[in-house]
Amino acid sequence: MPDAPAVASPTQPTPTRKTPGVPEKKYKCQFCNRAFSRSEHRSRHERSHTKERPFKCGKCRSTFVRRDLLLRHDRTVHAKDGGVPLVSEVKRRPATKPATPKTAAPKRNLELDTATLEQIEASSDGMVDLETAAMLMTDFHHKATAAMAAQENELDEAPVPYSPDHTTMFDTSVPYLSSALPMPQMPWDTFMSQPVNQPKAHSVSSNVSSSQDSHVSQLSFNSASTVQPNQHQLPPLMERFPSGGDTLAPALQSLTGSMPLSGPGTPNGLSPWPFMTGPVSPVDYRRSPGPSQTLTSPKAPQIQSDEQYSQIHEEISKLEIERSASGFQFQSRADINAYLAAYFNLFHHHMPFLHPESFRPGETPPVLLLAVLSIGALYTFNQDQAYRLHIGSKVLVNEFLQNKDFDSRKCPLWIMQSTLLNMAFASWSGDGKGLEFACSIKSLLAQMVAGNLYELKLRTDAREGALPSYEAWVEDEGCRRTYYAVYIFFGMLTLTYNHTPAISFGEFDSLDLPSSESLWNLEVSDEDSWRESLTSSTIITVREAHDSLYQGESARYSAFATRVMINALFLEVWYHKRSFDALQDVVTEYKLRLALETWEQSLDLCEPETIVVALTAPHKGHPLIFNAMAVYRNTRARLEVDLKPVQEALRYHGPYEVAAAMTHARDRVKRSQEMIKVVQECFNCIEIVALQGIKSVGKTCATNWSVEHPLCGMDLMVILSLWLYRLEHDEDPATDEELAMYNKIRNLFDDDAIDSTLKLSTTVARLWGNMLDDVVVWGISKLMGDSFKIYSEALVGHEDDVGQRTSPSTSTPTMSSQGVVESLEIETAF
Repeated sequence: MPDAPAVASPTQPTPTRKTPGVPEKKYKCQFCNRAFSRSEHRSRHERSHTKERPFKCGKCRSTFVRRDLLLRHDRTVHAKDGGVPLVSEVKRRPATKPATPKTAAPKRNLELDTATLEQIEASSDGMVDLETAAMLMTDFHHKATAAMAAQENELDEAPVPYSPDHTTMFDTSVPYLSSALPMPQMPWDTFMSQPVNQPKAHSVSSNVSSSQDSHVSQLSFNSASTVQPNQHQLPPLMERFPSGGDTLAPALQSLTGSMPLSGPGTPNGLSPWPFMTGPVSPVDYRRSPGPSQTLTSPKAPQIQSDEQYSQIHEEISKLEIERSASGFQFQSRADINAYLAAYFNLFHHHMPFLHPESFRPGETPPVLLLAVLSIGALYTFNQDQAYRLHIGSKVLVNEFLQNKDFDSRKCPLWIMQSTLLNMAFASWSGDGKGLEFACSIKSLLAQMVAGNLYELKLRTDAREGALPSYEAWVEDEGCRRTYYAVYIFFGMLTLTYNHTPAISFGEFDSLDLPSSESLWNLEVSDEDSWRESLTSSTIITVREAHDSLYQGESARYSAFATRVMINALFLEVWYHKRSFDALQDVVTEYKLRLALETWEQSLDLCEPETIVVALTAPHKGHPLIFNAMAVYRNTRARLEVDLKPVQEALRYHGPYEVAAAMTHARDRVKRSQEMIKVVQECFNCIEIVALQGIKSVGKTCATNWSVEHPLCGMDLMVILSLWLYRLEHDEDPATDEELAMYNKIRNLFDDDAIDSTLKLSTTVARLWGNMLDDVVVWGISKLMGDSFKIYSEALVGHEDDVGQRTSPSTSTPTMSSQGVVESLEIETAF
């Protein structure tokens, strides 16, 4: 029997350790003769000379030399007084648990790291002030408490109610069902069976309950009883302990049997809060301070009569689109109204640049109407008719642009809007030719935006500060929203295909950010009430919002403006990572991280809304906020991992090429402390899907979510699967934090929903691919779904190949029989 690796046990005597040698102090202070073994300690010491205190407390006027001192200050000063701890502290600090009598366990020897002593020495040139000393002692006390707590078994998480299809049943803080009937609050804890404890990603010493002691040896990567290709590899999925909170008690099962299992819906004016009034926060639809107002949902424009339909049909027939677009045929009135309803109910909320109140199909230029109908036909799954309508709109746009009198400065707004919709249709169609068309006119659309923006500035300056009339404001706001929609769309092209942005953020320097959706959809009775509504709204310029982010100051703006600002931060991260000095320019990266943190904090100040959107989703807020969070997660991940080859392979729309790029990107995903933070963002992405139910999301996300979600999630799922793969196959054992994160991801899934013979990395890639191509609106989702499924097969092939090296009797399935090209052959070693 082979000897198992030695594992430290609390019952075994602690072996004697040799005193480590003193590290070389090669980093010298530029102001005095002090030297340090680490550069960050030198930087901290030099602040004692420069008197720089860059870390400011958001709850008082205190400033600190180091971030850890700021966190300790918040924990020891504000939290004790009832203040809300900082976000990073909330994630890191475990909840307080009632003390329970436990059997005495052997004490652990606590060691004070020499680096801690050097931090004290570097903090203030040998002199430690009282506050710093108190915080260091508090930190040592927390370490001692954590070491003692590691000997105990206690529940870290409260039970979370789940429905049988693994969706969260309700928000326990608000009494509601997914239907329109309110439900009184009940003591749900009495119905729930106690879940198995789940290790936390932020806890190095995550506790495991006594009922799971038999599993600890499997999870330590040192089990000799599990046959694995490598002694440090993780066991198959079913050999790990089950998900916590997945099992309902019989009493709750009988209760949920009578409930509609529709999953959590986004609250709206009708359900599940029919009794609520606004305004509400667009982040979570919670009641915001302000005069009570009725919550409403915008209505989709419709063709009201046969006479109006005949007029539209006659006008389009005169254009003779059939000559250039073979098979073009204008649909019936019922079909047209269905397409309009699909556009304004499903697509418009994600890119709200059209004005529903003034959009009248009979008065709308045919080129814009056809572009809107083509998107609406996609959402009604009439792809053939959608393509014909798209071609018809493209023909009319080309005729207008080829006119010798065309001037980008005098270009009408509806041409810009039509071009934008046609480009979006083509770019996300899943066809390489469509992307080529979009790229060919991208610079022209940017030029049209620049010319129209110049005209808008002239109109604004001519008012000399006077408030515009309602009609003038709708015209100007429609222009601004169109500019920002183009800016966001170009940002998504950069995110998806790694294309260079065609519009700079500086072009909107002095432009007002978009207004709230309530103001945009306001029904105006007279000019006086309109001016009162306009003056009471909060609208700031792009420059003001941008500066506040980099100064660490939260600002108040609308949900659409929130989406604009995260797009700006994403592009700045993209530019930073593409510069040659990215590795050395730590100052810029620090500023970007500060801006991202400030953006996230600004969500709490988002402009309240009285417009709510009735889309089923696992969030309770406006789709613009939901989309912005998807971009935020992608941006945070890109600060650490660059998947440029995957994005470039996606340009050519070959699923095998994309899958090959995914497999070859494994060297870009490292195992480090910073990578665990990236994996946390990946976890946040997949948790949204897992908690609502992968099958449920697969059938609804195509219509209810924006295409931005699969586009932003692709990078995250590649990073997550490759990180899991390395953890499962690397010879280096996993750290406690890596193991906790691994099990945290594993516990998202039901055992019935996954194949017990597969590794978790393969399971994540396969489930994500199945979700993307379950129901398809945009062809790019189908392409990504196929790519992920091929990629998951590649991971399986690599796992089997690794297993063959260890056990010659194991056969290695080849991928050639499945039509996989040679580029997908994976190397047998990193």
